[in-house]
Amino acid sequence: MTNVAIFVSGSGTNCENIIRYFKDSEEVKISLVLSNKADAYALVRAKNLNVPTAIMNKNDFNDREKMMTLMKEYEIEFIVLAGFLLIVPDFLIEAYDRRMINIHPALLPKYGGKGMWGHHVHEAIKAAGETETGMTVHWVSDVCDGGEIIAQFSTPLSPDDTPEDIAHKEHLLEMEHFPRVIEEIISNIQKV
Repeated sequence: MTNVAIFVSGSGTNCENIIRYFKDSEEVKISLVLSNKADAYALVRAKNLNVPTAIMNKNDFNDREKMMTLMKEYEIEFIVLAGFLLIVPDFLIEAYDRRMINIHPALLPKYGGKGMWGHHVHEAIKAAGETETGMTVHWVSDVCDGGEIIAQFSTPLSPDDTPEDIAHKEHLLEMEHFPRVIEEIISNIQKV
């Protein structure tokens, strides 16, 4: 059994989808949902599904002792960033090398990096007149959205699509593919 932590900053639709996907799994346990925001609705979703939660503000998140103590307390072996908006500190990247992934709402390397999250991404895609968008799952590295790409899924766009339409189409991809990609990655790690 692999103990997984999900890091979130917002409403947590991906978080809930992941928790539900692994609810009866014999290989993956969602052991903790961590947020940097006390009012993140993802925490409510996690509590409603009986998953322990923790809140770490930016200072605590960047405190090696506090973070690593929390990870040890829940025996976290793998981390999923699902709409988490803080830059991950080097000590955590090193501790979870190739055991920490992020989801990004675009086809990286396009529309990635600092400041490119949520509606900012979808507005940039619309402004550029892109004919497709998608989602990327990648390893977390010391470069924001720069880690090695694990999986990408795309969907076509029409010239009439608004940024909200683009967001909706991309979100459908996340709901369909993200939990399965997590499962495949963890399964491959378990085989090693």
